[in-house]
Amino acid sequence: MTKKNRLRFAPSPTGPLHIGGLRTAVFNYLFAKKTGGDLILRVEDTDQARKVEKSQEHIESSLDWTGIEFNESPKKGGQFGPYNQSERKEIYKKHVNILIEKGCAYYAFDKKEKLEFHRLDHEKKGKKFIYNAHNRLKLDNSLSMDKKDVEERIQGGSYVVRFKTPAETNVVFNDIVRGKIQVGTKDIDDKILFKSDGMPTYHLANVVDDHLMEITHVIRGEEWLPSLALHVLLYRAFEWQEPRFAHLPLILKPTGQGKLSKRDGDKFGFPVYALDWFDKKVYSGFNESGFLAEALINYMVFLGWSPGGEKEIYSVEELVDEFDLDKINKSGAKFDPKKLLWINSQHIQKLSTKKLSEICGVKNPNIDDKGLKHFVELVQPRLETVNNLKEKFLYLFERPTIDYKIIDKMISKEIKEAVAEFILTLQIQKVRVKSSVLTLKNPFKKFNRDSKEEQHVPLGIPLSSYKSLGSEEIKKILHDSAETHGAKFGKVMAFCRASIVGKMEGPDVIQMMLFIGIDETVIRLKKGIKNYKA
Repeated sequence: MTKKNRLRFAPSPTGPLHIGGLRTAVFNYLFAKKTGGDLILRVEDTDQARKVEKSQEHIESSLDWTGIEFNESPKKGGQFGPYNQSERKEIYKKHVNILIEKGCAYYAFDKKEKLEFHRLDHEKKGKKFIYNAHNRLKLDNSLSMDKKDVEERIQGGSYVVRFKTPAETNVVFNDIVRGKIQVGTKDIDDKILFKSDGMPTYHLANVVDDHLMEITHVIRGEEWLPSLALHVLLYRAFEWQEPRFAHLPLILKPTGQGKLSKRDGDKFGFPVYALDWFDKKVYSGFNESGFLAEALINYMVFLGWSPGGEKEIYSVEELVDEFDLDKINKSGAKFDPKKLLWINSQHIQKLSTKKLSEICGVKNPNIDDKGLKHFVELVQPRLETVNNLKEKFLYLFERPTIDYKIIDKMISKEIKEAVAEFILTLQIQKVRVKSSVLTLKNPFKKFNRDSKEEQHVPLGIPLSSYKSLGSEEIKKILHDSAETHGAKFGKVMAFCRASIVGKMEGPDVIQMMLFIGIDETVIRLKKGIKNYKA
């Protein structure tokens, strides 16, 4: 029976989840889903000195936002737990002792000052100091010292355990992305595996955990490629079968020069984290900046992978169907904020009206299906992010503060009379639909220009009451009113826009009237004409 694929995403809680780490999680998720495998979340928190408070919670929340599902995790548990490396110290101690007993690791007692002396001495000679078979017998370790001295040093508690890298051999292995790789051991340090504080280093912990958790594929960033030879040697020292490796290309700065860093977002004005992160100041996240998780995943996958063809907009389900590790590129991928915005806008167009209203925070019990349809028709094609709704179209849901400097420059006696007649006709049409009884209020009733009661008032959308009034009917009423009073139709429309929006922008005027409803249209137009003096 074929062994089930098992993959892991293993972030370190040393800060928020960067887009590079998020992409790694996405690639692991897609491959696991494509092959029917399991995905494990493991938190590599062995470096307690670099651990950042609330970082793990931020990482977990970021992954939850993207919709990435894990079969096993610190929260969910599982048969291979615990899933925080800080809770697995005894496991690592046991396994480093196995390596020592096998002669594949040794105790080292070198002082930092002495190692620094050797490093500088080598630099003066134009060489690089590497702690390995070339010089390990000249240094302070259990290979160069007698047994009694070693035991005394261990009792003193100031030591590390180093891996004994085989001398003068080549490590040959395959990477799914890079192909065949060969590394000479003369260029590999005897890396520290275990510290006297009882904590392992990344190298030991990740190899031990990957084996014990039965990981079959390790998909991770290119920055780990230099450590791959060491990890392969560790697997072989334990006499374990190593998993298959795939090292993803770097995500580059928008300029294409250098790796995209955590600070680049702040520098260039775009997010690099899934969610907002506070560190003395707020660093914006994709979620809070108005990006859809599915759109971000769509964009990230194309940073280093391509299915071929011209199609660019994919759902997560479609990406699962298409995903293939063999289609991962070797070269780095430039982060393009404009392309991400475009992809996000395309995903916004695909949202249902109700879903879009929920995401945008439009929560009004008076909004019916017809109102939502008009809303989508008005704003959806214009949205790059869901935040654009509140930034650009809040006036559709809350009564705006009118810029009367614009209004006063636009209005004339003819425009006032044309709009007044338009208001009256709208009210008549409304009453005809709702009731056979005609009771109208004076359309010239005075309003207090500065009334706060009529500003920022949440609106309902009672379109169901005005089924007889469509866009063409309203447009004709307005056109006839303008013609009757000798006002140019275009100027009347512009005045209506300024009165409804509060400024000279926005989608189609008639559609806006339909969306906010006849009652609200009348209120805003009355406010626009109220102070005109012939």
